Amino acid sequence: MSRTGTIVLSAAQCEGRTASVYAPVHICIASTKQLVHDLKDAFQFLKEKYGSQIPSSISFATGPSRTADIEKTLVVGVHGPGQVYMLLVDE
Repeated sequence: MSRTGTIVLSAAQCEGRTASVYAPVHICIASTKQLVHDLKDAFQFLKEKYGSQIPSSISFATGPSRTADIEKTLVVGVHGPGQVYMLLVDE
């Protein structure tokens, strides 16, 4: 989503639910036709793409995971990739 820099991942694209969590670096290559403005547009895009066959898992990733649960110390990349790169291809 262009508004937040969020990547929308589905189980249909990632060949399961774990692909977006285990990789240390996530490189996403997408068409500019897949770029939407916000969450409302993302759900509309998914509805148009999948119809009644919505994938079993849809994840929204906005950069590397971060947490400060342990002694309020920020840790990046614990629950997913430590680095995220997005490449847009204009068709």
